[in-house]
Amino acid sequence: MSARSVGKKNKVSLKSKVEPYLYLAPFAIGVLLFTLYPIVNVVLMSFKENYNFINQSYSGWGLGNYLYVLKDAYFIQAYKNTFMYVFVVIPISTCLSVVIATLLNQKIKFSGMFQTAYFLPMVTSTIAIGFAWRFMFNHKTGIINYLLSFFGVEAINWLQIPKYNFPALCIYGVWAILPFTIILLLSGLQNIDPMYYTAAKVDGAGPIKSFFRITLPLLAPTIFLVLCVNTISTFKVYNELFPLFQGPGIASNLFTVVYYIYYQFRIKTPSKYGYAAAAAVILFLTIFVFTMIQRFVEKLTKD
Repeated sequence: MSARSVGKKNKVSLKSKVEPYLYLAPFAIGVLLFTLYPIVNVVLMSFKENYNFINQSYSGWGLGNYLYVLKDAYFIQAYKNTFMYVFVVIPISTCLSVVIATLLNQKIKFSGMFQTAYFLPMVTSTIAIGFAWRFMFNHKTGIINYLLSFFGVEAINWLQIPKYNFPALCIYGVWAILPFTIILLLSGLQNIDPMYYTAAKVDGAGPIKSFFRITLPLLAPTIFLVLCVNTISTFKVYNELFPLFQGPGIASNLFTVVYYIYYQFRIKTPSKYGYAAAAAVILFLTIFVFTMIQRFVEKLTKD
């Protein structure tokens, strides 16, 4: 083999090794600048006591920000509200989505129209939808109270009485998360081989038995994915508060962790950047722990 052919081969080999990194470079730079750097900066900020964002001054390093946040009544309330929101919204939305996705997967008339109706909220502004729900929750003219009146339930002042604020937020949260969840579950259902159902039908299995013996086990990986993604999303509940309540509830009873971060960073005077950063790190660790628990449970179910 000549020296020229060897050099050409080495050049091609070097190009094949470098080329993938060149394609990945723009994305990697974006991740470094807009994801990793902010995360590192927030973690460092959380340990800077009496931190001033404007002149970048601080009194020293320590755990003071974390000690304050963990004792703050607003943060404790926000943490409880966020946990309650997650534990209410996730199970209800997942169960409803499984049922709706299963029905949409059937070969029925106007199935395309129903799919479009369920998926429309994904391409609609969250704020616009929130204001629509504000009208639906209206004490006197809202459709929700109108429907409840058929069951003998008196009109509920969802938005003005504090004890009804959280149920209203959960109802809106469940509805808002349904479209994305249904899309994922429907894609999982469409990947199930129809031969399983044909074999079950031959053996005399009915629709309900087929659902629990075939659909749910084969859909389990998608359900775990949905649980993981939606848990992360619901822990960061924030946008839902503004169209319904213009803030954290009528009596400031709906503080969430993300709203607490916003409160410390933007509303409180003077702004407490260190407290906001500490709360953000605590939220990150909470989401991380829950995600790892879900992954562990998923692994156990597979084994």
